[in-house]
Amino acid sequence: MAVTTVTLIALFFTREPEASKEDPGITPEGFVPQCPNIPLSHRVDCFPDAGASKQQCEQRGCCWNPLDERNVPWCFFPVNHGYTAESVNKPRANGKLMTATLKRMAAPSLFGADVTELSLHAEMQTNKRLRFKVHTDRHHLFFLLSLDPSGNIGDPVLTYQWVTCCFSLFFFVSCSSSSSYNTFRFDTTMAPLVFSDQYLQLSAKLPSHNIYGLGEHVHQNYRLDTNWRTWPIFTRDAFPNGGTHNLYGHYPFFLCLEDESGKSFGVFLMNSNAMEVVLQPAPAVTYRTIGGVLDFYILFGDTPEQVVQEFLELIGRPVIPPYWSLGFQLSRWNYGSLAEVKATVERNRATNMPYDIQYTDIDYMEDKKDFTYDKVKFSELPQFADYLHEKGQKYILILDPAVATSKRVGNTPYEAYDRGTAQKAWVFQSDGKTPLLGEVWPGETVFPDYTSQACIDWWVDEYERFYREIKHDALWIDMNEVANFKKGSINGCADNNLNYPPYTPRVLDEVLYSKTLCMDAKQAWGNHYDVHSLYGYSMVLATEHALQRVFGENRTLMLTRSSFPGVGKYSGHWLGDNGANWNDIKWAIPGMLEFGLFGVPYIGADICGFFDEPSEELCRRWMQVGAFYPFSRNHNAEGYKPQDPAAFGPDSLLVATSKHYLEIRYTLLPYLYTLFYKAHTTGETVVRPVMHEFFTDSNTWDVDRQFLWGKNLLITPVLDPGVEWLQAYIPDAVWYNYESMERLADRKKHVNMHLPADKLGLHIRGGAILPTQRPNVTTTYSRLNPMGLIIALDDNGQAAGELFWDDGDTRGIVLTLQGLGLALRETYVLAWDLDPVDEAYQRFDCYPEENSDEAKCKARGCIWQQSTIAGVPWCYFPTDYGYSVSNSQQTLSGMTVDINRNMRYRSSNRPGSPDINNLRVEIIYHKSDMLQFKIWDPTTERYEVPVELSVPATPDTDENSRLYKVQITQNPFGIQVYRKSTGTKIWDSSVPGFTFSDMFIQVSTRLASENIYGFGETEHPTYRHNLDFHTWGMFSKDQPPGYKMNCYGVHPFYMGLEDTTDAHGVLLLNSNAMDVTFQPTPALTYRTLGGILDFYMVLGPTPESVVQQYTELIGRPVLPAYWSLGFQLCRYGYVNDTEISDLYRDMKKAGIPYDVQYGDIDYMERQLDFVLSSDFSNLPALVDTMRGEGMRFIFILDPAISGNETQPYPAFERGVAADVFIKWPKELSDEIVWGKVWPDFPNVTVDESLDWDTQVELAKLSAWWRQEIKDFYDKTMKFDGLWIDMNEPASFVHGTVGGKCLGNPLLENPPYMPPLESKHLGLNHKTLCMNSEQILPSGKRVKHYDVHNLYGWSHTKPTYDALLNVTGKRGIVVTRSTYPSSGKWAGHWLGDNFAAWDQLEKSIIGMMEFSLFGIPYTGADICGFFNPSEYELCLRWMQLGAFYPYSRNHNGKGNPRQDPVSWDERFANVSRDVLNIRYTLLPYLYTLMYEAHVKGSTVVRPLLHEFVDDKNTYGVHKQFLWGPAFLITPALAKVWTHTHTHTHTHFYIYTYISHYIGVRRQMLTMNTPLEHINLHIRGGYIIPWQKAEPNTFFSRKNPLGLIVALSDSNTAQGSLFWDDGEGIGK
Repeated sequence: MAVTTVTLIALFFTREPEASKEDPGITPEGFVPQCPNIPLSHRVDCFPDAGASKQQCEQRGCCWNPLDERNVPWCFFPVNHGYTAESVNKPRANGKLMTATLKRMAAPSLFGADVTELSLHAEMQTNKRLRFKVHTDRHHLFFLLSLDPSGNIGDPVLTYQWVTCCFSLFFFVSCSSSSSYNTFRFDTTMAPLVFSDQYLQLSAKLPSHNIYGLGEHVHQNYRLDTNWRTWPIFTRDAFPNGGTHNLYGHYPFFLCLEDESGKSFGVFLMNSNAMEVVLQPAPAVTYRTIGGVLDFYILFGDTPEQVVQEFLELIGRPVIPPYWSLGFQLSRWNYGSLAEVKATVERNRATNMPYDIQYTDIDYMEDKKDFTYDKVKFSELPQFADYLHEKGQKYILILDPAVATSKRVGNTPYEAYDRGTAQKAWVFQSDGKTPLLGEVWPGETVFPDYTSQACIDWWVDEYERFYREIKHDALWIDMNEVANFKKGSINGCADNNLNYPPYTPRVLDEVLYSKTLCMDAKQAWGNHYDVHSLYGYSMVLATEHALQRVFGENRTLMLTRSSFPGVGKYSGHWLGDNGANWNDIKWAIPGMLEFGLFGVPYIGADICGFFDEPSEELCRRWMQVGAFYPFSRNHNAEGYKPQDPAAFGPDSLLVATSKHYLEIRYTLLPYLYTLFYKAHTTGETVVRPVMHEFFTDSNTWDVDRQFLWGKNLLITPVLDPGVEWLQAYIPDAVWYNYESMERLADRKKHVNMHLPADKLGLHIRGGAILPTQRPNVTTTYSRLNPMGLIIALDDNGQAAGELFWDDGDTRGIVLTLQGLGLALRETYVLAWDLDPVDEAYQRFDCYPEENSDEAKCKARGCIWQQSTIAGVPWCYFPTDYGYSVSNSQQTLSGMTVDINRNMRYRSSNRPGSPDINNLRVEIIYHKSDMLQFKIWDPTTERYEVPVELSVPATPDTDENSRLYKVQITQNPFGIQVYRKSTGTKIWDSSVPGFTFSDMFIQVSTRLASENIYGFGETEHPTYRHNLDFHTWGMFSKDQPPGYKMNCYGVHPFYMGLEDTTDAHGVLLLNSNAMDVTFQPTPALTYRTLGGILDFYMVLGPTPESVVQQYTELIGRPVLPAYWSLGFQLCRYGYVNDTEISDLYRDMKKAGIPYDVQYGDIDYMERQLDFVLSSDFSNLPALVDTMRGEGMRFIFILDPAISGNETQPYPAFERGVAADVFIKWPKELSDEIVWGKVWPDFPNVTVDESLDWDTQVELAKLSAWWRQEIKDFYDKTMKFDGLWIDMNEPASFVHGTVGGKCLGNPLLENPPYMPPLESKHLGLNHKTLCMNSEQILPSGKRVKHYDVHNLYGWSHTKPTYDALLNVTGKRGIVVTRSTYPSSGKWAGHWLGDNFAAWDQLEKSIIGMMEFSLFGIPYTGADICGFFNPSEYELCLRWMQLGAFYPYSRNHNGKGNPRQDPVSWDERFANVSRDVLNIRYTLLPYLYTLMYEAHVKGSTVVRPLLHEFVDDKNTYGVHKQFLWGPAFLITPALAKVWTHTHTHTHTHFYIYTYISHYIGVRRQMLTMNTPLEHINLHIRGGYIIPWQKAEPNTFFSRKNPLGLIVALSDSNTAQGSLFWDDGEGIGK
């Protein structure tokens, strides 16, 4: 079956009314009306206006026949009025389209300006929808109405017939069905068509009196009275007091039930002009509208419910509201102050009555001005939402359309008005220029023209501004009919045929502009005359844009007073300003039922009445029935006593019965929510007339004092005073009393139902299964409770039901269950079968160690099953292995959960690492885009990482602002994090295998996609991880880069890119040895050897914002000195200072830009820190000379200090005195832990474990280290930056000198060893003993086992501080070992790489990963550190390295030189040219570094960060960007003369800025000769530049310029940061 989705926005036309040139309205000479002999009930009024007389009637060419009955028309149409049909194109067999030209017959005119020629277009759009439209080409229609009949509709089940009797004389339409061919549905033969410029009339005979709909009015009964009743339709601010006048909405739609068969049809006239609809006893309907066209849709159904579904398919199905909006709500106009609002909240909270939402009306505003608040009476309003959120409640406020022209308190500007005026956002007078002025609540006002894009932009902007000031959860818009306290304007309205048309429908006050705007006012969509009834609709559309801007894709709530077909797609509605009387409680039910027809199921009346004061009995009875309004709100007006339930006394019967029925409502909210889902997806009604379900029973056709929820819950309220027994109709089904669960004996009859003061009738239909949930005081809390089912058997002992369930806020569908056949007294488990591959990928490894077998597997309580799929674990966890929830507490800022290990299974079976059976979980909603979840042992103190992170002092409590939703699974325990905007589950640890033992912790999570980036530091062959069962170890080690070799740093952070193109990031703050395993599920498993689990998640949603949020958490990157962006030279193995001097001379001679020279450990005497070798005795003077010529010098420091010198070594001696060296625990020894590194004798390692940020007073080590650096600077040699190496920490012996580590051997060889390099030799391989002791700032003594990975991190901050302190300049620190937040102080190079072609490509991956890790100042050793480089390799590497942020050529001892002047002239020239490009662009690179420093943006940027909508970029790692605008595509293989570049947008070749490359979103092959690297500038960007010089000291003196690369729209933008390049910012 094809389903056509239809969107209704607006229908209007623009033209000035004019008299028809073809027919001036003169009576044709000799015209004689042919008066028919018809029943009185068939007469159609020819004189609907006042003052009919025989003379006037006959002047119109009509028939005069007075009676003693005034309802029956005395003046009625003859048969020779109207139109004839010409040029008829009849449909062929099974045809769906018919067109015709209609010519007006020669006859007098009713109101003049008749159109003589019309076009008819009739089409069977679907098998259940006929459209026929009568119009003239003079009316230029602009269809913002999308009525899309496209699609395969099959053969129509229904046919339509063009009756051809007397076809040459008359035009008429009649519709019939093929199943009952002689039954006409809509027969226009009974009266002629009238079509003039400002008066259109069409009548049709109907098959029955069962007519429902038309609005908005107060219909005292659901079935409309056909005894000559006239209903005006024109939006109006009026009281719904039971009259026939027009109200807030405009709905020219009715439904007609034909007979007991259920056959029904609906008629919709798509026309927004003022109109009236007459129902007469024929039965028949007459439409009179004063503009537009006649555009009818006839909708057919086998049942009334099907007709509604067809109508909503046409206009758009209803929005599904957020779950919380189905809770009970309180409001009143004029609480007087926020203190009174809070008092109301508190007294109702105290009753423990379910209550979700609190409103404030216009009294919260300053002088009733939109986008303001009263800073005296409502001074704490900015905090009010938080106050409610703390208890799981929501806050909704009101906005009106009218905007005051006056200034604010204190004669200050009213900026919302000023901005709107500047943007020309208002409705204008007839001149189209002058804003129309009226008067509403704030006094003189203008009126926003929501049909104007300028106004929409203004409205969205003002709302966003206001939301930032006053947080709230949803929006209520009122007075949008549009209401005006003046008639038309403060100056009245002009006398013309728009304000005073030839005919005025019977609207309230009989003047169109009464209490609204002049009809000749101008809007973007046309004259207000035509679009008045669309005002509320256009405001809804604009408000929807505003809500989306503020709330994203969350399902917030909108509530509007004025409406038009299609509003239900976005908003709910209440039935207006009713009164506290027994009539209005009755009439609310027909009103709700009608809005169910109109596609607005989120509907209700003001409980207890808006105006007047209700008696206790009335309010009690209203609270009972109001508990079953879809929109359940108690609201009253100013000047009356409070009528919230608690105001009647906490022990009152009203509170007791209100609480009782609200608890039933909350119990049944899963059922109600499912009904809303069905309305949203299929168009079913929520509040449903009994007739819709029992149409075969004519007794139900006029039942409107009872109603249904869906098809299965019958509500029978008491609606009259003093009544405890009432006549209720029991439809033809099995029914059960909800409260007693007793089966009723009666059916299909009226019964006397006893409903005492505290009861209403509530019955469940047999055959229904209703989903339930244990209620609580808010939906926030009730949704945490268990769910259940009420099963009510039918006559056959059967029942069926369905449930829709999601997170209640976002659009993601989590669970839909239907069609389940359940037997009583049986237990059921839902399961989904998986194919073998999918099943295998759901396994989580229970035995990650080598040499597993079945016995070892089962000893852990796990399942052994072999698999032929590579990588799939054979030993895996049972589905319930792990922990389960024993207790949970939820607040608005997070959750606390206690979990217990499932003792059904044995321990994890790792000797020396006992399982911890009871754990605590804390989830903290830090910010709208960041949360933390932490799992630890609450009974025993465990090591926690002392790295300080930047989190808000107060967690976030604004649930609506959050990008995420968190749920807990009970067994096995798991945490699930959803992205609200898409429903994507981005973290789901509800998988088996969670293990928490003393020395082994494992947790797994399903991933949102296969696009995972990050984790380090190790050499990855691709940027995007391969999830095919790969495991990566993390433990800092002096290990050159290699495949699956754990290297220098540890970064347990990844970015996940979801299939929706949203991104998130996850940090595990744990510093123990660990590994991560990926599997194709997709899923990820963490295993760590100690500490706790402390996860932080950031929500993006873009890849770039993930990095920004992550660096906000761990600390923004350091801003390096400008000179450090210059090219740099270093090698390990300079023999003496003469080599450095010669190199400097040759580089200058070659003219190659060059800023920094290094000294590796060669400059040291026997590699001793702070001691200058005699071979480098002239180095200080050389450095002074170089620095005098604008150069900079950096030297290396290692952390290891020699401790066995035969000559005095002050650095060691002062360190001993300061007690800064790592020692054994006192219970084992008081000795230093001796290691072995570069110095020729044994050495020790500095204890770097202190938290330097917060514990300066404890930093005796820092003082020692800083003093040693200062002494070297002052007494030995000047320098500009520091390079710290070997700080993993590295040792050339394993553990300690002699190889014997003291203490617990499990620390050196733990029960589980991650897949680390040389893991068989233990954790102490090439580093310290794990039992070495270090001291945290708190004074807690910790093992090196826990803090090993922090060593380099702790080495960095004191080094950076020392550099700043000693030099007084910014400088740069470059470190080898890193941990999250190291980037705050230092850059990083990618370690001791190899001179090999694969290292070029992998260096790009490494840089992109360190961009994720918050260390943008990074690069690889150009030309390779180990092994001799070769010419082409080194030249290509110089080209690539020229675009490393940290651009240094460095190689190892014993290898030939590889600096640019060591090869030949060609090499030097190519190096000079590419480095000149770098230096030219350094202003841009420096600006990127600044943006990284202040915003956290990436510098080296993967293409996917900029082009996330192009999934081809997700795996690109052979190219990279500088920032958003500069694309680098290097040659990465030998004998490459072409490179392949992925282009996405408008790129220009760098060397030919005017040359656009001409392709995008595809791979492009480009020439890449040896002297060339491909560089491109992105269109739309401006890049600052500066002429290159030999170093930055001189280049910074040159003028700055701009490269402007235009976008497709010929625009460009850019930015520049500029300072002195090395100053220390405060």
